[in-house]
Amino acid sequence: MAAAAGPVAAAAAGSEPAGPGEEAGAGPQCPGPARLARLPLARVKALVKADPDVTLASQEAVFVLARATELFVETIAKDAYVYAQQGKRKTLQRKDLDNAIEAIDEFAFLEGTLD
Repeated sequence: MAAAAGPVAAAAAGSEPAGPGEEAGAGPQCPGPARLARLPLARVKALVKADPDVTLASQEAVFVLARATELFVETIAKDAYVYAQQGKRKTLQRKDLDNAIEAIDEFAFLEGTLD
């Protein structure tokens, strides 16, 4: 399913993992500090606060939700891409997501949500 990320993936690729004071991914090929989350945290926080049951959301909680969402999207996209490849395509289509949702037990909670 989802590949490992972070220092473990860097070590597996043959490079040295980032130390405690170093930014992961900072080097000649990656100018500037590496972002730990790709989703905009302010927007994630706004979505969390849109829930009437939520009064406060810490930055740590928002970060964890953003990172979990990224991993989920990566996982379902990779699994759906397998179905696109079976159809000799490189572009994901809705039917690929439908096939992944039907075939993989982890996505059973999504059945019927794309209807």
